[in-house]
Amino acid sequence: MAYDIWTYRETAAHAARLDLTGYRVEALDGFAGTVDTHEPAAGRAHVVVDTAPWIPGRRVIVPAGVVTSVDPGTERLDIGCSKQQIEDAPPFEPGPDRDRDDDEPHRMGLVDYYLAFFR
Repeated sequence: MAYDIWTYRETAAHAARLDLTGYRVEALDGFAGTVDTHEPAAGRAHVVVDTAPWIPGRRVIVPAGVVTSVDPGTERLDIGCSKQQIEDAPPFEPGPDRDRDDDEPHRMGLVDYYLAFFR
């Protein structure tokens, strides 16, 4: 099955049209953080999740395809992975000139990491 990790699922398709910044992020097993930034661009959609206070000082990129549902009424975003998988995800480390989400090797590492959950 071909799966585009950078595109929202049908159950969360409307998320691309919303500003998800500040939404509460719920993993399969509980609170994982809040959306720090949201990139809705087609073919590279994702959110950056700030894991504080659960893991202070850590942010991770969660591709749009990992988002299972979005509830604008409660400002909640559900993701299809566990808190441990978020903790183990490659960290988001913005560089001095640009954010790491534009770094192709980093993006490919994210694809490999998150697609492992859908195989």
